[in-house]
Amino acid sequence: MAASETVLRVPLGSVSQSCYLASFFVNSTPNLSFKPVSRNRKTVRCTNSHEVSSVPKHSFHSSNSVLKGKKFVSTICKCQKHDVEESIRSTLLPSDGLSSELKSDLDEMPLPVNGSVSSNGNAQSVGTKSIEDEAWDLLRQSVVFYCGSPIGTIAANDPNSTSVLNYDQVFIRDFIPSGIAFLLKGEYDIVRNFILYTLQLQSWEKTMDCHSPGQGLMPCSFKVKTVPLDGDDSMTEEVLDPDFGEAAIGRVAPVDSGLWWIILLRAYGKCTGDLSVQERVDVQTGIKMILKLCLADGFDMFPTLLVTDGSCMIDRRMGIHGHPLEIQALFYSALVCAREMLTPEDGSADLIRALNNRLVALNFHIREYYWLDLKKINEIYRYQTEEYSYDAVNKFNIYPDQIPSWLVDFMPNRGGYLIGNLQPAHMDFRFFTLGNLWSIVSSLASNDQSHAILDFIEAKWAELVADMPLKICYPAMEGEEWRIITGSDPKNTPWSYHNGGAWPTLLWQLTVASIKMGRPEIAEKAVELAERRISLDKWPEYYDTKRARFIGKQARLYQTWSIAGYLVAKLLLANPAAAKFLTSEEDSDLRNAFSCMLSANPRRTRGPKKAQQPFIV
Repeated sequence: MAASETVLRVPLGSVSQSCYLASFFVNSTPNLSFKPVSRNRKTVRCTNSHEVSSVPKHSFHSSNSVLKGKKFVSTICKCQKHDVEESIRSTLLPSDGLSSELKSDLDEMPLPVNGSVSSNGNAQSVGTKSIEDEAWDLLRQSVVFYCGSPIGTIAANDPNSTSVLNYDQVFIRDFIPSGIAFLLKGEYDIVRNFILYTLQLQSWEKTMDCHSPGQGLMPCSFKVKTVPLDGDDSMTEEVLDPDFGEAAIGRVAPVDSGLWWIILLRAYGKCTGDLSVQERVDVQTGIKMILKLCLADGFDMFPTLLVTDGSCMIDRRMGIHGHPLEIQALFYSALVCAREMLTPEDGSADLIRALNNRLVALNFHIREYYWLDLKKINEIYRYQTEEYSYDAVNKFNIYPDQIPSWLVDFMPNRGGYLIGNLQPAHMDFRFFTLGNLWSIVSSLASNDQSHAILDFIEAKWAELVADMPLKICYPAMEGEEWRIITGSDPKNTPWSYHNGGAWPTLLWQLTVASIKMGRPEIAEKAVELAERRISLDKWPEYYDTKRARFIGKQARLYQTWSIAGYLVAKLLLANPAAAKFLTSEEDSDLRNAFSCMLSANPRRTRGPKKAQQPFIV
């Protein structure tokens, strides 16, 4: 951080005066930066002293609990809320137009211990209340509180699990359906708090240490910890402890966290009408740092984002290193959302220009080279290889023998999809659900392609949906291919987990895409199918086997994003107009630029290029 810049921490309305948010960069204020736990890890602390209050819990390993005998003793933050909402908004958020009607019901609820469930550890019987009511109860029971305010939901809340691992943490990607469910329900505080507190955890300082997060990186997850106050074991303080991947299985930094954060930020503004959050200086700076990280120049020649295996929802070795479709769809969506939210100023002009250039190139690249249908398969089947020229047809030197035998008979006459990955001499022909659905939502896919993707899902319903929506990818890797590519991963066995498993959380993306294209009946059919089992099966993380008939062998029960994904689907089907908060329409400028690229002469001559102006953050 430059010497002239200091960080001013400001309190968030509805939390204690001594619980702070990273806020504006200013030039002549006292340095009130965060109190770090170690030199290389940013940890946010509640700086009040707290009295320890012991509460016996029988049901769950909460993030603030210590095991004692057969019971859990939870330490609860005792700091009191202060009425600072109006003073905060009148000074720091002058354009905040929120009315009292937008106040979250969460403020009126009793504060449970983080991630607690009913005392008997079981969900309410479906016979006494609807599946939707049960899901809302479970979602609210998964809420995590920091200094008295809701800031997220834990990944899973299975009271019978003996291995917590990191499922008691708040994951950025996992919270997205939870946050959208709360937005659609009119409970806005938890989403605003999540956006601002995760902004605190963003990596702000660039280091040379290869084990430190890059500048602008958002954490994969964070945990609320209650730790003894230095020098006084009878007092405690709460700490937000982020994980940038250094503690994760595989030690891979998350590429998708920052992209999802931007998408949720835009959805918050669209749904609430409160643009003051995205207009804050610290939030604008956070957006720019994410964009700078993603738009940085490198050795890669393609407009797609180069990433490694395990850096997204598919967080284990699955052969998606390179330019996986899921990241490209989220990248495109985040660029569109950021362009909409960036405030016009001198420092943003170059960044917006670079952003627009990348949008056009990425749009063309994905639509032109990732698209696959029966016509395109036949074209690849007749490819000539080793072509050297600017107007080569087989630009990536794809060998026709790469076309897998399963694809020849699998592709329907009507419909198509975007392939999973594209690199020199390699096409990943697998169907990846999230990437295709979010390409529809963000308008990365054209209107015709979007309808074709939904046609494909309908045509292959038995394979992609089967008994429980929705396959994360198809087909699964088996035999020697599985052994080599996954490293014989015992969790990613064929038709399990990320290797062809079925994930109920994908229901909400299917619903948004279906509504956008005017075909909600597709989502209605999938939701109806899920309702037959998902509650009885205790809301599993994923399902196994080709037809998704078994609960995943290592699946967590009461998985929060399975619960939230179902709720978002139900809310959107009840109010389809609300899907506009999440979708992006293709603008005329991008459409015209795409048409020009298609009609341009592919043969280019080498020559001096106009120097590109760097964008400044």
